[in-house]
Amino acid sequence: MSTQAPTFTQPLQSIVALEGSAATFEAQISPVPEVSWFRDGQVLSTAALPGMQISFSDGRAVLRIPAVTAAHSGRFSVRATNGAGQATSTAELLVTETAPPNFLQRLQSLTVRQGSQVRLDVRVTGIPAPVVKFYREGAEIQSSTDFRILQAGDLYSLLIAEAFPEDSGTYSVTATNSSGRATSTAELLVQEEAVPAKKSKTIVSTSQIATSQARIQRKMEASFQATTMREVRGEEGMMTQHLAHKTPPRVPPKPTSKSPPSFVSKVTGGRQQSPSPVRHVKGPTPTP
Repeated sequence: MSTQAPTFTQPLQSIVALEGSAATFEAQISPVPEVSWFRDGQVLSTAALPGMQISFSDGRAVLRIPAVTAAHSGRFSVRATNGAGQATSTAELLVTETAPPNFLQRLQSLTVRQGSQVRLDVRVTGIPAPVVKFYREGAEIQSSTDFRILQAGDLYSLLIAEAFPEDSGTYSVTATNSSGRATSTAELLVQEEAVPAKKSKTIVSTSQIATSQARIQRKMEASFQATTMREVRGEEGMMTQHLAHKTPPRVPPKPTSKSPPSFVSKVTGGRQQSPSPVRHVKGPTPTP
């Protein structure tokens, strides 16, 4: 015995069916219970509903009416019961000669990466079955290897194998039959992939190239002039040293000693010197 009450993972969906067509109710239930069907509160039986087909397998409960008539219209319910409790799902069956298109599932806006696969889904009903078309920015999309249009029952899909930024835009779906027309619209945004920094390119104008070349030229000329001046100054220094050994300067050196002047310098500086010191000496007087 299950310790959990049954729940509907997929409840019944209401149906609008054209008279004479088939109508099928489906529900998914977990855990697996005992199932009973009702119409307008009354237990269904083959006597009350001739041609009815009921099945239950792996938690999937199905009620199918092969050819509906106006008398089949009403409220249908399925009840799931186990030892822990019960649950019920209810939906309507409307039998009509015609019904305008109706979107059970509308388009949803998407944002995807470049290169991703994109699927745009809608569910639409109508009697007779509507003609469904997909559009991008008002232009009809034709099924191709790049854009595939798929259908499974009332599910219509647009499959984009590989999305690019140019696929971004407003997408719409129209469903048309003899009873009317319905439209659903959504936005698709395809984001570009980020470009790695090492792969980025810098665009340089002609004027920038010319300016750069001029700067390089000026730097080379300045470097050449500086090198030449150093060489010239070096040669001048070597020449000056060479000449200093050959032609010493004639300027007498300045006295560096602080010793007192000699006696001669004192006499010369104090009085006028005689023409000759010998002339001032008298000879001895001869004895008589």
